[in-house]
Amino acid sequence: MVTAVPRLPTDRGHTDHLGPTRPRPAPAAFTVRHLGPNWYAPVMGTAIVATAGAGLPFGAPGLRTVCTAFWALSLVLLTGLLVARAVHWVRHGDRARAHLMDPAVAPFYGCLSMALLAVGGGALVVGRDWIGTPAAVALDAVLFTAGTLTGLTAAVAVPYLMITRHRPDVSQVGPVWLLPLVAPMVSAALGPLLVPHLPPGAPRATLLLACFAMFGLSLLATLVTLPMIFARLLTGGPPPLALTPALFLVLGPLGQSTTAVDKFAVAAPGVVPAPYDQGLVVLAVLYGVPVTGFALFWLALAGALVVRAHRRGMRFTMTWWAFTFPVGTCVTGAEGLGRHTGLAVYDGLAVALYALLLAAWAVAATHTARGLLSGRLLAAPRPALPGPAPTTARTT
Repeated sequence: MVTAVPRLPTDRGHTDHLGPTRPRPAPAAFTVRHLGPNWYAPVMGTAIVATAGAGLPFGAPGLRTVCTAFWALSLVLLTGLLVARAVHWVRHGDRARAHLMDPAVAPFYGCLSMALLAVGGGALVVGRDWIGTPAAVALDAVLFTAGTLTGLTAAVAVPYLMITRHRPDVSQVGPVWLLPLVAPMVSAALGPLLVPHLPPGAPRATLLLACFAMFGLSLLATLVTLPMIFARLLTGGPPPLALTPALFLVLGPLGQSTTAVDKFAVAAPGVVPAPYDQGLVVLAVLYGVPVTGFALFWLALAGALVVRAHRRGMRFTMTWWAFTFPVGTCVTGAEGLGRHTGLAVYDGLAVALYALLLAAWAVAATHTARGLLSGRLLAAPRPALPGPAPTTARTT
């Protein structure tokens, strides 16, 4: 089959340095200039290692301590990145505004919300071991509020910009479109952790039902977008090599929604009246089982395409962090199904997926550290090569 493959952009946040480059160290201010919102992905990927590991169905010696260390690392990364991004906005506002106007970069603003939420949720899951429960609750309350407001804003603002300013064509449909849409689902999954720390009665019920509403918002938006992504693959062929790892982003709303219904079921007793509390327990299984089945299908499909891309010379880019957080949400979803069904198959699935998560994190973190030390990942994009924009290539 012969298809038209558009040339990749050369000055966009998550597609910078897609081809071979020479390491080029840059001055600090120049480096910050090219720091895009996609850099929140390592924070998300590190935080999910902590929360997913804490819920595994076995207690390996030292596992919780390791998970807490991962959470602490994610907190440090988040703090440093928030400072760096603030400097980016103050000193390089032109680039920040250009990111918002770029249809390839703007969806990554959903990563800011998810990074805040992931670190906040991790504080209550494992961080409280080191900083104490009161401090963990306070930290999560701040990060959950900021992350939820940011996520809801991105869920509306990014599609609005796409409709009114970006106007992408069908060939640009991709999994990154899901990033601003899945952010409210992360709020829905992590909000129930705060429910027991609120006063009984209306405050707890309001937060839980608000999370349920965000679950619906994100789920329906995903159900509208996912068919376009699948259709684009079937009719347009595989994505460019460097963007192939982004296919794993589809696992995010699948695993996170399964995790969310599990958390609703856990938080519901004593918060919502019967029989709705038991209805949420039923929903956790009736929804989680088929969605997990589809997630495994997509994992196999995306994995096969990644292997194909690797054999054709796929090199490291920041899109490799897509192998972490989405897989981690499938781990937490499988853990919930294991608790609700009592079936060892879901426990085994959680362990297997967590092993995949650890391997993916190690690879992505190693390459990212090397890229930072060499200056390659934060150097200026290479100038575009002269030539016609579209080319025709054989993709099979």
